[in-house]
Amino acid sequence: MKNLKSFIKAILILGSFLLVLSAQSQELETLIHEALDNNPEIQKVDLQYKIATEKVTEVNSLPNTEFNLGVMAIAPEMEMPMDRFRLSVMQMLPWFGTITARENYATSMAEAQYIEVAIAKRKLTLSVSQFYYQLFEIKAKQEVLTKNIVLLQSYEKLALTSLEVGMASAVDVLRLQIRQNELQQEKDVLTQQYIGIQAALNSVMNREYDKEVTVVSFVQIPEDDHFNGYETLVINPELLKYDKLYQSVELSELVNQKEGGPMIGFGVEYINQENSPMITSAYKDMVMPMLSASIPIFNKKYKSLTKQNEWKKQEISAQKEERLNLLKSELSKAISQRNQSRIKFITQEKNLNQAKNAEQILVRSYETGTIDFMDVLDIQELQLKFQMGQIDAVKLYYVQSAIINYLINI
Repeated sequence: MKNLKSFIKAILILGSFLLVLSAQSQELETLIHEALDNNPEIQKVDLQYKIATEKVTEVNSLPNTEFNLGVMAIAPEMEMPMDRFRLSVMQMLPWFGTITARENYATSMAEAQYIEVAIAKRKLTLSVSQFYYQLFEIKAKQEVLTKNIVLLQSYEKLALTSLEVGMASAVDVLRLQIRQNELQQEKDVLTQQYIGIQAALNSVMNREYDKEVTVVSFVQIPEDDHFNGYETLVINPELLKYDKLYQSVELSELVNQKEGGPMIGFGVEYINQENSPMITSAYKDMVMPMLSASIPIFNKKYKSLTKQNEWKKQEISAQKEERLNLLKSELSKAISQRNQSRIKFITQEKNLNQAKNAEQILVRSYETGTIDFMDVLDIQELQLKFQMGQIDAVKLYYVQSAIINYLINI
């Protein structure tokens, strides 16, 4: 059990550590630790583990000791000596190795429950990370919108100046103002989205829904992706759980075999007798050692349990294979989407640079009096589209990285 705890703890902590490093975010690491400490779901599964651990003590006990006391309430008139009372004690003992088998089975179930704790913590880490990157996306987009509004305001000043000298129309000014209003609307909508996601994140952290969450506004996509390969899937706690369940069924069958054996009882009975002229011995009371046995002659129950355990092992093996295939599919999908996000980011970077070049050409044309504010708006919209696309790509990259870390990091 101790080795299992150390192993699972290493899986969880190192996986979270790599996730935090990839995001270059101290804030995320702090949120994850706080969530692990306060989340009710984690507290629930941890208590379930403690209950499972306590069952090891529960099974390490003998059957109840039997005490019997019989008192002669009405004594018939007889010359033969009569019993005053009888007192007996009997202790049944299970077949050799039964208690040890029960302990091993209970321990294996506790270990399986401990893996459930690790799974819950990894899922919570993933959930916090996904919420965090959604908040990052919103904050980054709001900053981009703010910069674009400032840019449009500078264009509006140019348009007003051009309007004074007859080089632009009032319609150009109005179009620029309308575009600013649209961007402000997008920014306000994002603010409401931020509040909702922030409340969801605070909920899994078990704190006030409106507590402010601090996130970074800029994150780089690293040049190289850290990927251990599909082989590390086999140590994902979701699969380790099936190994422990399989082992517990094997130990359950051992308990079944032991309980199919006889039980032996040892005891002693004391009989207290009245004084009688017929008793010539100095000892009128009797002490009688007792030996009893409980033999399961009709053992269909144990044979049936053996068949059930064999089928359970086959079921667990099938479930593990099914889950492994699903995890492989999820990993392939996450890797593909992460690669897609890198491609999209690079493409948006190229497009953005070209749009900025086009913007500079338009601004320089203002000096010659040939500026077209419709072209200005078109270029601004393109820049905004590419900037938003970059943010979407970065968010997608790190969300998929979080999923990959959940699946394979150790």
